[in-house]
Amino acid sequence: MGSGIAALAASAGLPVVLLDVPGRDGDRNGPAKSGLARATKARPAAFMDVARAAAVRIGNTDDDLGLLADCDLVIEAIIEQAEPKRRLYERLDQILKPGCIVASNTSGIPIQSLSEGRSSRFRERFLGMHFFNPPRYLHLLEIIPTGDTAPETLDAVRRVSDRILGKGIVVAKDVPGFIANRLGVFGMMLAIRLMQQYDLTIDQVDLLTGPPLFRAKSATFRTADLSGIDVIAHVTAELGASTGEDFSLPQWVLDLVASGRVGEKSGAGFYKKVGKDIQTLDWKTGEYQPQVKPGRGDFKLPTGTARERFAEIRAWESDQGDFVREYLLRFSHYVLATTPKISYDIASVDRAMEWGYAWDIGPFKQMDLLGADFLRAGFAKMGLDEPELFRRATRGFYDVGDASRTIAVGAASAYVEVAADPDTLSIAGMRRAGATSGVEILDESADATLWNVHDVALLEVHSKMNTLGAAVFAAIDSAFDLVESRGLLGLVIGNDDPRTFTAGADLSLIAALSSRKEWDSLDDAVRRFQGMSMRIRQAPFPVVVAPFGLTLGGGSEFTLHADAVQAHAELYMGLVEVGVGLIPAGGGTKELLFRFTAELAPYREADPFEGVRRAFQLIAMATTSTSALDARSLGFLGAHDRITMNRDRLLADAVRRVRDLAPDYVPPLPRTIQALGKEGLGNLRYAAWAMREAGQITEFEVRLANELAYVLTAGDGPARVVTEQDVLDLERDAFLRLLGTRETQERIASMLKTGKPLRN
Repeated sequence: MGSGIAALAASAGLPVVLLDVPGRDGDRNGPAKSGLARATKARPAAFMDVARAAAVRIGNTDDDLGLLADCDLVIEAIIEQAEPKRRLYERLDQILKPGCIVASNTSGIPIQSLSEGRSSRFRERFLGMHFFNPPRYLHLLEIIPTGDTAPETLDAVRRVSDRILGKGIVVAKDVPGFIANRLGVFGMMLAIRLMQQYDLTIDQVDLLTGPPLFRAKSATFRTADLSGIDVIAHVTAELGASTGEDFSLPQWVLDLVASGRVGEKSGAGFYKKVGKDIQTLDWKTGEYQPQVKPGRGDFKLPTGTARERFAEIRAWESDQGDFVREYLLRFSHYVLATTPKISYDIASVDRAMEWGYAWDIGPFKQMDLLGADFLRAGFAKMGLDEPELFRRATRGFYDVGDASRTIAVGAASAYVEVAADPDTLSIAGMRRAGATSGVEILDESADATLWNVHDVALLEVHSKMNTLGAAVFAAIDSAFDLVESRGLLGLVIGNDDPRTFTAGADLSLIAALSSRKEWDSLDDAVRRFQGMSMRIRQAPFPVVVAPFGLTLGGGSEFTLHADAVQAHAELYMGLVEVGVGLIPAGGGTKELLFRFTAELAPYREADPFEGVRRAFQLIAMATTSTSALDARSLGFLGAHDRITMNRDRLLADAVRRVRDLAPDYVPPLPRTIQALGKEGLGNLRYAAWAMREAGQITEFEVRLANELAYVLTAGDGPARVVTEQDVLDLERDAFLRLLGTRETQERIASMLKTGKPLRN
């Protein structure tokens, strides 16, 4: 955990000191060195750019504690025992500068107890910062102030954690397990007990407690394997001892820990990987069996929207339905009874489970979907009381489904407003607030919505996977027209989807037109796509694109043409068209060629082929960035493009960027470059031939590479000056030629059917 936090902080641009216990094999910095090495090789990657590991200085806690004397924030993540932590704090109290904040990453030890015996100065600058593993990817950070923590300490930690580290902040009460682990561990323990009661298998329970309930695919037992069953056993024992509640695990789970089968880190736990196959533990025998995924006939899972799915769960007549209902009822009752002890408000409970356990819908939102009548009847049937919090929620836990108002936790009975950060912007929030927020919808269709956000237009694409089809093109055209006619400051292209900015062009449309050999229609469609990209570049107002997550194909092309990019740190961006037997033809090939060539212009001694080679390699290899930092190093983002660490702030940052650019905005001038012609083409064709000879690519992929090379060098004639339109025309011609091949059509069909690229 310590190296993961260090990797996150370094990725955010902070200098880091990473200390561990002294090594025993002669290298006293060995443990810290090993921790840093693991972080650089971790999968999924701990660093957003492995080059940022250079910002981490290593040492050991015996010899190098003095390195912390200049630090502004020290996060302790040592062994989960109180006394070693207190001894470390005693030493830190003697060396840290007056303004330094100290935080513990403990997952359950009461924070107040850890500061016993420390100076008042230390206690005022001390609190808990509970990260979730892996720190880079899980949004939640629980901050736990004590009675002695100064308000300015809490404010400073919230600010740096939110804006710099990109965390979603939940302030928790200083009680065992805080919020997320107190509820999450109970839910895990409950699922195990009910599995035994209903005589289900581990595979069945993971199916039932995962995506059907809008929870992570890892569900219950896979999550436990990732966390470490030994860690869960330790946490349950600690929670039981400190709360007096029954958190005991069954003996067969404790036997797993005793045998060293503690999850993924040991190679076996509830699941075990054997070669390429996954085996599942038979909890009755302790042996592993081939994984059995329940068939559709045995398990007809609820589907549809959240409201539809929970309505189906209420009426689900089957053993599986009985299991799910009892699980939800008992978990809901525990949440209701426990929330006043652990949290200052309901919204924090929902955020903790959504951000820390990757749930799509938190427990109070789930209870509103299940309905008060269902909960009341279920509690009565099980002999459970009605907690006070339940009795007070007369209009639901969120006021008639309005997530901006929740039932108060504490003595007051009224509904209270959920505090909103004025520097964040949420499309879901704008829809709830409506006209009262000063935001209006200018245009809307099934695939896109255009918002007016205080004189900045925001285009939200919400088609399936946010793909770019005819309806989205129409929405973009309308957006540009409305920005001009209404005199708005500029346009942001972004959305609130949790994972995908856009998967690119609508392949189903391309496949339908090509199967009918409607080449004129395809030519028009590609021209229109290129026109959209160039309209983004040439608009008389600033256009800012706010990409995040999967940003593929056409989405990357739109991003490349923006005046500025405000990217989320987790950006997986790439021109991946070769995977379906095509080259980028929405201006992406042209834009990388012009961008990389221009970067070489100041250096007279530079080889102009280097820019062409760089674009060729990125496109031919379908290279996708692993983060926004990686996208910058690859060239998808420019030096003037900015990165937002906190996803919650992305749209607001993009709107501010438009406001910054608008007052003196002038569209960029048309560009020309010197194309290399046949000399550059020959070099690229040779590279493709060599890869084929080495068995690295197929014969058709040689064809793909040659088509790409022809565009990037502007043909096999002499070197010449070309305009952007010249290269766009070459892109389009190559795209249409490839669409006419059997291999490309097979690749498109495979992608549409399986979601995976075909190598043919």
